[in-house]
Amino acid sequence: MPYTAAALAPGGHLIDIAVLASGSGTNLQALIDTPAVRPHVAVVISDNPDAPALQRARDAGIPQRVVPWPGRADRDAFSVEVAGAVEESGAKGVVLAGFMRIVSKSFIDRFPHRILNIHPSLLPAFPGANAVENALAHSVKLTGVTVHFVDEGVDSGPIVAQVPVVVFPEDTIATLHRRIQIEEHRLLPAIVEALIEGRLDVVGRTVVHR
Repeated sequence: MPYTAAALAPGGHLIDIAVLASGSGTNLQALIDTPAVRPHVAVVISDNPDAPALQRARDAGIPQRVVPWPGRADRDAFSVEVAGAVEESGAKGVVLAGFMRIVSKSFIDRFPHRILNIHPSLLPAFPGANAVENALAHSVKLTGVTVHFVDEGVDSGPIVAQVPVVVFPEDTIATLHRRIQIEEHRLLPAIVEALIEGRLDVVGRTVVHR
């Protein structure tokens, strides 16, 4: 049987999401600026109390939670606390938008096929940190953006959507990253809207858009 996100929204009701962010929050801002998404952002959660993403949430009137990481040795305990903050908000889906911590299996099990992540490469190429730098180091001619569901691996879950970005010979990390971000800010809101509306089905490693 395929997993259907619509099962999260009985009677056609839309679901709310929690956005997890550790840094500047530009992808969060893209979600806030999308009328179909903004009303369904129930909370913004960060591991970094100084993250500019939290100020973006405050400016938009979205509740914020901080679950600090420094000094923690137990990733599972951290993940359980973050999952609790998600559930307390009423959110049924999760979007990782520049969240720099890897969540544990216990977190993933609580939100099966309901956790989206965005990554600055055409996965499975260049997973993990430094994807833009690695693309340049390998002299690839094409990189891009991937939105995928999160599983227990690193950037290894079912791919939801991808957009290519051409790599120019004169590109630096900064110039390539800027062009990738432009595509991120277009792609992520569209896929999050589909999650909210229950239009994503997962069959094995294949994501079907309805």
